[in-house]
Amino acid sequence: MLEVDATIRERLSSRVALIDQISNYIISAGGKRIRPRLVLLFAQALGFEGRESYELAAIVEFIHTATLLHDDVVDESSLRRGRQTANAMFGNAASVLVGDF
Repeated sequence: MLEVDATIRERLSSRVALIDQISNYIISAGGKRIRPRLVLLFAQALGFEGRESYELAAIVEFIHTATLLHDDVVDESSLRRGRQTANAMFGNAASVLVGDF
């Protein structure tokens, strides 16, 4: 999973400071990363391993995280995984922006 986490950090990098700040906040929240693990397991079961499998696992995690960001805005949630949501910390507009990014 280290390769997937490194890919996530690399792909979420932005010259826009607010996007970097919120992305780092979200990534540092952790999570079980079940979806990317499943992608890697399926890839391995099919005999495919390599950089592309980590990229695909990261994409699946991006989609999941984006839906959580948008869900927190719609539900007006203030906590996720025991800490403040991105929208509670940075506002709804910024949270939606990163979810779309």
